[in-house]
Parts: sequence; C-alpha cells; structure tokens
Amino acid sequence: MKKISKVNPIANVTGRFADRAGFTLIELLVVMVIIGLLAAIVLPNYIGQGDKARVRAAQAQIQSLSTALDSYRLDIGRYPTTDEGLDSLRRKPSSADRWDGPYMQKDIPSDPWGRPYVYKSPGDHAAFDLFSYGADGTPGGDGINRDINNWESS
Repeated sequence: MKKISKVNPIANVTGRFADRAGFTLIELLVVMVIIGLLAAIVLPNYIGQGDKARVRAAQAQIQSLSTALDSYRLDIGRYPTTDEGLDSLRRKPSSADRWDGPYMQKDIPSDPWGRPYVYKSPGDHAAFDLFSYGADGTPGGDGINRDINNWESS
C-alpha cells in the first residue's frame, strides 16, 4: 500500500509532472507578455480619466459657486464686486448691509489644479465671470488645458 504524504501534496502526484515544483522561464515569459499586451490595450482608456474628472469637478464647483453668487445677489441686490471677491460668500463685506450668509457652507474651493478661481464682476461675458484656466493655468488651450467658465456650456 502506498503511503500518502499530508505535508507535500506534490509528492502524491505520479507520472510525467511528478518532479516539477514550479514554472519554466518560458512559461513565465509567456505570462508576462500576455499581461503586457492586456495592459497596452486597457491602460490608455484609463490614463485620461483623472484629467477628465478634474474638468468635471471644476465645472461642478463653478456651478455651485454661481448658485451661491445668485443667492448673494438676491439678498444684497448685486453681485460681489471684483475687489470683494468670492470671499464675500463666506464673510460679510462692509458694504453689504443685507448680507444673510454665509452662502457657502465650506471655504471657497481652489480649482482641481490647486489654483484659485478667477472672479470678475461686472464680467466681460456675463453679469459676473467665474473661471479656471484649466490644467496649464494659462488663458486659452484645448482639452484639459482649456478654460472652464460660467458663460459657455460645456
């Protein structure tokens, strides 16, 4: 009667593969090539997702700030001046007697690239202009470098 080892299950195998305990170099290389091909196909689809998410976050923040600015205007009768800036949504400006804020529950956010939003009132394109210069931080640009603002639809 054959004794079965409980410690090493490979020792119980008989036949052609009984002495093999690992993979050959060729088998490992084939698996690595397959993984590399899959990565080459899949990764390009995901690399740009972070940049697209930042653009969407900037659009959402501009919308939220625009709503808060509209609430400010309803109470005060005007939008904050450029000098008063977005900070007037959190702290009462001396010239705003009917201020009933804060109009933002949290601090004014920076854009997703870590820079402050640009606010101008009266604006060149709307009652107020609120925008981010995008990923490159300079006016203009395409793709993730394009300006994100409150007067153009995305």
